[in-house]
Amino acid sequence: MKLIIAFVQDKDCSKLIKALNQAQFRSTRLATSGGFLKRGNSTLLLGVEDEQVDAVLTIIKENSSTRKEYSTSSMATNMLGEMPNHPIEVLVGGATVLVAPLEKMVHF
Repeated sequence: MKLIIAFVQDKDCSKLIKALNQAQFRSTRLATSGGFLKRGNSTLLLGVEDEQVDAVLTIIKENSSTRKEYSTSSMATNMLGEMPNHPIEVLVGGATVLVAPLEKMVHF
C-alpha cells in the first residue's frame, strides 16, 4: 500500500476531488497554505494499493493545472531583490505529490 500526499491549489481541488471520487478513490482534504506565496491550498491524503498509484497520479495531473498570476507577496519580492508589494508574475497551481509506503489502512 501507498500513502499519496498531494498539495494542490484551492482553485483545482474541487475538480480534482470530483474526478478522484468518480474513479472510486477516497481522499481526505486538509486546508493548508503555502509557505512561499502564503496562499491557500489543500493537501489531499489518499491510501491506495501499489497498482493504483499510477492511476491516481494521472488523475491528479489531468486536474491540476498551472497558471500565471500576479503576486504582491513581500517574501517573494524580497527574495527577487525587488521592492516589497510590487506585483510580480509567478507560476502557480499544478500539484506537488509525495508517495510513501503505507503499512496499514483501516476503515471503521
